[in-house]
Amino acid sequence: MRGLTVRQRQVLLLAAGGHTNAGIAARLGVHPFTVNRHLSETYRQLGARDRTHAVVLAIYHGHITLADLTAIATTHTEEAAA
Repeated sequence: MRGLTVRQRQVLLLAAGGHTNAGIAARLGVHPFTVNRHLSETYRQLGARDRTHAVVLAIYHGHITLADLTAIATTHTEEAAA
């Protein structure tokens, strides 16, 4: 299995952190269609059914870590509280 691109990893982490496709697009300065394309390609590469399955598989295969998820979740929580 080849690795995820930097952008695929960013999009997956933001999705795992609770951001919508529109929110991810705004944060990264891209169109929501581009986010959907990155997620679809990530799902295909990982053999995942959905966001949750993709995150689990990405952790299992070492593409992301629990520390990555903790950092993104903390950031999302802080932004929501502001």
